[in-house]
Amino acid sequence: MTSGSHSQNNVDRFSGFENDYDQHRPKAPQAVIDILTGYLGRTPSLVADVGCGTGLSSYVWLGHADRIIGFEPNDDMRGKAISRLPEQGGEASISFVKGYSDKLSLDAESVDVLTCSQSFHWMEPVSTLREFARVLKPEGIFAAYDCDWPPTLHWAVEAEYKKLIDRSEEIINKHVPEKDRASKRDKEKHLTHIHNSGLFRFSKEIVFHNLETCDAKRYVGLVVSQGGIQTVFKLGSTELEEQLRQFQSSVEHYFAGRSLDVRFSYRMRLGVK
Repeated sequence: MTSGSHSQNNVDRFSGFENDYDQHRPKAPQAVIDILTGYLGRTPSLVADVGCGTGLSSYVWLGHADRIIGFEPNDDMRGKAISRLPEQGGEASISFVKGYSDKLSLDAESVDVLTCSQSFHWMEPVSTLREFARVLKPEGIFAAYDCDWPPTLHWAVEAEYKKLIDRSEEIINKHVPEKDRASKRDKEKHLTHIHNSGLFRFSKEIVFHNLETCDAKRYVGLVVSQGGIQTVFKLGSTELEEQLRQFQSSVEHYFAGRSLDVRFSYRMRLGVK
């Protein structure tokens, strides 16, 4: 998130559900490391993961980079990431700091790879990309990558998922004044922002998939971990309860007690400085 307008609303949207987020959201897949390390042509000396949340996109770099720094302005999310340091055994090479995307506590030309996992759409792109270009080494790589929601399971279940998300935004728009809402940008414009910035010699979109095992509880947990659903809960509204119960019933019926491989689809937009 950036330090300018709307930023505090964006930061606050992620408060209070760090455990649900960390439990249900996907870790960054191996393909992220393979693609970016391949483009870089060597093991990164420093990876900066901006908007790192609970560290799901930071810890995956352990053993694949000399040093990793996760930047996260939300205290709850960052606290969860820090709490996992002992179990990960990577205290010497990974750290988490409070920071905004347009004001990073990094030296100029010090970063090999800079990532935004499910986070670039919360940032003001012009000032953010200028700061990213400042801290990246020449031929360093910026990559914003996002998972498509919902993960591919069955069209009928996915349709209910989408209706839940749409309904949550309707409730937020009804109860929260516009000046107090989080400001989300269009992910489809990420590549355009990177290209039009003039800061990168090469830009591209790369699409890939990752299979993850899910049971009904986790698939329901994925929708509950969405910021819009959590915002409705924080409002004290009960307007989603019945629809959420129906969704849970549909998911449980489909999984029928099984664990299934579910396809998570990703879109990575990258720029080489």
